Amino acid sequence: MTTTVFIADDQAMVRQGFGALLAAQPDISVVGDAADGRAAVAEVRRLRPDVVLMDVRMPEMNGIDAARDIMDAHLYPPVRVLMLTTFDIDDYVYDALRAGASGFLLKDAPADELVRAVRVVAGGDALLAPSITRRMISESVRRRSAARSVPSGLKELTPREREVLEHVARGLSNGEIAQALFLSEQTVKTHVGKVLAKLGLRDRAQAVVVAYESGVVTPG
Repeated sequence: MTTTVFIADDQAMVRQGFGALLAAQPDISVVGDAADGRAAVAEVRRLRPDVVLMDVRMPEMNGIDAARDIMDAHLYPPVRVLMLTTFDIDDYVYDALRAGASGFLLKDAPADELVRAVRVVAGGDALLAPSITRRMISESVRRRSAARSVPSGLKELTPREREVLEHVARGLSNGEIAQALFLSEQTVKTHVGKVLAKLGLRDRAQAVVVAYESGVVTPG
């Protein structure tokens, strides 16, 4: 199957460069692009791509608000948003994950990493493997003084499911969790699915945010 991609970035060179790179892949098709957040939201609602590469900082509407508008539209099939950022200390990444983005990618990432990121997100997973992502989420949560919110579904998790959630929040892949808990990778995948369903979450990115905010895991 072909993965359709939409690119939103205010820099024409970024749009053209990423577009050419992705269009060269046999399983990826670039269906459109936009130079500002407001136009991106309108075009994504019309084109319904599988994945949106969304720059954090754009005119008219920033990428976080655009991602939130796209998620709030509850499009079907679901659209996955992958945030693009220039700096690995971007304070907006945590907010982007809370808005429903499935992860983030540095603009200067190698070409093969960009292609892999699109495939990972299109497959329904979250791009959380890089250690920088875990560190940024931890620091963002550490700085927030608001009272923690505990999802009602958290009490419904079995001890094993809670354990799996803790490992997901630490940034481990299904394979790594399987090794740590001496389970099969398929069993871990099943547990992750149950955790997301009970907590009413879209993907692992949201699970990480909830785990930190509710105190299931603590920064550090």
